[in-house]
Amino acid sequence: MQRLRFPMALVFLQVFTPKSSAFVGTGGGGVWFNGRGGSTTETRSSYPQDPNGNREYTALQAWRSAMTDDPYGILASWLGPDVCFYRGVFCSYAPEVPIFASFRVVSGIDLNHANLEGSLVKELALLDHLSFLHLNSNRFSGTVPDSFRELHYLSELDLSNNRFSGPFPTSTLLIPNLIYLDLRFNSFSGEVPDELFVKDLDAIFLNNNQFGGQIPMTLWASPASVITLANNQFSGSIPFNFGYMSSRIREVLFLNNKLTGCIPEGVGYLTDVEVLDLSFNSLAGHLPSSLSCLSEVEVLNIAHNQFSGELPELVCDLRSLANLTVAYNFFSGFSLDCARLFFRNVWFDFSGNCIPGSDMQRPPPECMGIPGGGLSCLRIPSTRPLACAGSMGQRDGMNRVPYTFPSLP
Repeated sequence: MQRLRFPMALVFLQVFTPKSSAFVGTGGGGVWFNGRGGSTTETRSSYPQDPNGNREYTALQAWRSAMTDDPYGILASWLGPDVCFYRGVFCSYAPEVPIFASFRVVSGIDLNHANLEGSLVKELALLDHLSFLHLNSNRFSGTVPDSFRELHYLSELDLSNNRFSGPFPTSTLLIPNLIYLDLRFNSFSGEVPDELFVKDLDAIFLNNNQFGGQIPMTLWASPASVITLANNQFSGSIPFNFGYMSSRIREVLFLNNKLTGCIPEGVGYLTDVEVLDLSFNSLAGHLPSSLSCLSEVEVLNIAHNQFSGELPELVCDLRSLANLTVAYNFFSGFSLDCARLFFRNVWFDFSGNCIPGSDMQRPPPECMGIPGGGLSCLRIPSTRPLACAGSMGQRDGMNRVPYTFPSLP
């Protein structure tokens, strides 16, 4: 199955604003045949009928009964036995049946931005061939039914920007072919299960909920290219076990939580990461030299923490850097290489630190007692060595000294 690829800027933006896309199917019932949108003016009886169509009709009518408000009249078309002409419902030929004998089945539902109010019902599991369920920007509440584990064809589940609550919906982890999970902008709470990050997901969006507790140690085992945990209540340290991590990760957004401790040395294993945002936490200590391994990072934001010491030169030398934000920490200085970032057209915000002779810094009394200044960031050895050369290669006629991660004896 081809994996999804998400544009960096789009993912970064959607952490801060509720997902809002145009409602699909506004021209009437959506009908797909071999992946192409069919006209809703086709004669309904001209297509083979699903012998299990009563199950789909039962599922959608049960769901319709659980809707309490439909301001746009979306459900007015949800009448009659031919569910393929329901607005927002998409059909295609059953994949397991030869094309000459195939019949239509419900393969997708897209009710994005429909502003529907109601809840999910267990009968939705009767939609045996459902491959995507897009419900962002509605007013659905309650929980995700346990029966969702029976949706064996489901690969995309988008419940973002609703009113769902309760603990993490563990039934989603039992959907065998799910690769995209979006729970943003809801009121889910409690701890996130370890199993989330070992499931074969390509995107994990949990931001803007009320999840808390420690981030599971399985985090870096995830094959996802995007992991957003921003704007929650996660606490404790960032997991340090990078030894078994995937190399596909592109965006890591942990901003606005309650994380403490140091940045793990193993962050250098994120060699393909493009966005790393750890801002608005309580992280402290000195930055690890392994940050120099992030040769593809474009956005590095560690603002509003308690980091101290000098900003490492190798961080400022990162070759792909477009935005470096270290504002409102307790850094005491930076090298000439960092000062040159302006000439590379790199956005560099170092305001609110303790850098002598620079504008927009903290008042001197605030720099006397640095929070977390006594924190020892003893680097925990990783499970395997990784060497990376300085990201700028040769510069000023001198070779960068490669950074080698420590390994266990």
